[in-house]
Amino acid sequence: MTNLIAIDLDGTLLSHENTISSENIKALDYAHQQGVMIVIATGRSYHDVKNILNEYSLPINPWIISANGSTIHHPNGEKVHSVPIDKKTAEPILKWLEDEGYYYEVFADNRLLTPQHGRDILSKEADRLRKENPSIKEEDIERALATQYSQTGFEFVSSYQDIISYDADLYNILAFSFHDEKLNRGKENFNALEGLNIVSSGKHNFEFIHENASKGKALEKLGEIIQIPLLKMAAVGDNYNDISMLTMVGRSAAMGNADDAVKEKAHEVTLENHEHGVAHFIYRLLKK
Repeated sequence: MTNLIAIDLDGTLLSHENTISSENIKALDYAHQQGVMIVIATGRSYHDVKNILNEYSLPINPWIISANGSTIHHPNGEKVHSVPIDKKTAEPILKWLEDEGYYYEVFADNRLLTPQHGRDILSKEADRLRKENPSIKEEDIERALATQYSQTGFEFVSSYQDIISYDADLYNILAFSFHDEKLNRGKENFNALEGLNIVSSGKHNFEFIHENASKGKALEKLGEIIQIPLLKMAAVGDNYNDISMLTMVGRSAAMGNADDAVKEKAHEVTLENHEHGVAHFIYRLLKK
């Protein structure tokens, strides 16, 4: 029996247009009526998730695991668990990203901190990508930018030093680039970094979180809080940052739009996000 379903947002519950379909909302309601708890588990920040959910008349008020498992929030908004990144660890990372010309974002409590010139960097990268690869679909570039910029709570800073001096915990550092060689160089540069995990929540990014943070570990912690074992949980996601929870729960599904390496880690594969794959998984799981 499944008592809880953990659901990723981008590429999973959200469509390509960053919306939640009526079919998925109906499935969430069905699970709720069956007494199944819904948990949102995402790489996004908590305040961004709340803004997205508030746009819909959802039948649920879920627990929220955010920043790739770095925070857990109760449905009433209380932060019940967090694993921040030490600022002494974050500082050299941010300095390197800034010196090397990367677009980056840092998740802090109620803020998404990013350099003022960051969007100029991405605009230039997008123009270069168009010139070097004329076959690239413009809609793919625009969708990637729209997803990144659709987040709420942005606060623009002049440099990484402003972030380090910011009076708030830091939970997630995200670096973004349209160029594979740049992404690979960043990952390789920090490959041996101690105390942090490097994960990816999308084709164009890599992210830093505390070594004790992941969606899977956050689900395990939540299970201790609400007394639901992992074997009575289910999870659905589409990307590499979802693997930790897909492999720990009793039943899991990868989205049809997930990479093959992610699909191999799940118990089954559901439909794509634009085909309401979350609803399909929920109904199969609960045998409607």
